[in-house]
Amino acid sequence: MKWLKHAFAVEPDGPAEPTDAQQAVVRRVSRAIVRRRMTTPALMLLEMARPLNYLGAQTMHFFAPVVTAVVDREGYGQFAAFLERRGSVDYLCRQIEALEAEEDEPDRP
Repeated sequence: MKWLKHAFAVEPDGPAEPTDAQQAVVRRVSRAIVRRRMTTPALMLLEMARPLNYLGAQTMHFFAPVVTAVVDREGYGQFAAFLERRGSVDYLCRQIEALEAEEDEPDRP
């Protein structure tokens, strides 16, 4: 019966600390969102899709053979692996908001 004890165990809630490679990909994605001035729609989409982030990551893995013909294979895989973790949406939202705040600051001499 010991195997049943942890049958439905999930990762604890909390911040998802990504690896260095995942941090680089998240920064690239966040910069692209902020540069295109899509911060508000991106944050709304992320908040609405929060319960489905694992399903979205699995969908990314499913379409990887087709999508990686156009985009970076390593970065795409790292981003999909990052989205599988609990707290990844929170981390991504914080990164986007931080970059948006940096861009909104007036230039300092």
